[in-house]
This record gives sequence, C-alpha cells and structure tokens, in this order.
Amino acid sequence: MNRKLANEELGRPSIEEYKSSDKNPIVVILDNIRSLNNVGSVFRTSDAFAIESIALCGITAQPPHREINKTALGATESVEWNYFDNTLSAIAEFKAKGFKVYAIEQAEGSIALHEFSLQKGGKVAIIMGHEVNGVSQEAIDESDGVIEIPQDGTKHSLNISVSTGVVLWDLTSKLKRL
Repeated sequence: MNRKLANEELGRPSIEEYKSSDKNPIVVILDNIRSLNNVGSVFRTSDAFAIESIALCGITAQPPHREINKTALGATESVEWNYFDNTLSAIAEFKAKGFKVYAIEQAEGSIALHEFSLQKGGKVAIIMGHEVNGVSQEAIDESDGVIEIPQDGTKHSLNISVSTGVVLWDLTSKLKRL
C-alpha cells in the first residue's frame, strides 16, 4: 500500500535555496494573457519545473496581485520574471541571449510536441498565447518555429495553464534524457 507523504516529507527547498539552484534553460513568454488566474497557474507550474524565468507581455498582469497569488501559491516569490511592453520585445531579447523561440500554437508547418527535440546545451523560450486569440501572428512570424500539442477531441484547444504544464513537462523530461 502507498502512504501519502506529508508536506514536511517532500524535501522542498526554501525560496532562497530554490532561487540559487540550477534551473532548466527554459523561458515562458506570456503573450497578452488576460486571466490573472492563468498567470498565477503559469507561475506555479514554472516553479514546479524549475524554469529560468517568465516574460509577462502586453496586457498580462504583473505580481503582486491578489488574483495571481490565489493560484500561484507563492511562486511569484520563487520564479524570476520580467515585464515587456510587447511580446516582440521579449522575443528579441531572448533571441539575443541565445534562446530558440517557439510559439505553442496550431499553425501550418508546426511540429508535434512529441516529435520536437532539444539540443544539448540549448536554451528554449516558449510563447503561450491569449486565451481566445492564441499566439499573435506577429509573434509567430518572429519565432524560430511552432510547436503544436496534438489533440484528438472536438475542442481543438486547451486552457493556457494546462498547455503550459503539458509543454513544460515534455521539455523538462527531454532535458533529463540529454
């Protein structure tokens, strides 16, 4: 039988220990996300996968904010983040830092997430799009490529926080195998 572990048994680092630990070379760029709960969820998921940072762009809200904190559960204190007036500025900055930038979207010529491969020593930035409009075409045009999460249902979309979790789990799993 399996016994559920108590929080004290999980061996979680303190915020200070986490901030000074090695991170996965992944950045999440939020392209005009309107829901503060989604922003908070992305912070929490980014903490779980120890990503390098989050870029909050355009209308995407910034911490501190009560509605972000509700779902982030403190991850706004552990995960590094920056604000950009627009997504194109964030893309340009991360490309200048040596990141390959990929939009997470359904698009012509996209590569299925399970077929996407990472380069050893490479750095990746993923762009997550607006809840209704997705990643802007301008951001897709500036990206190095588009990654698509294959879906078999009738809805053809996932919530942005769910999509972020799926993609970060996949990318960090692939990094561990390099």
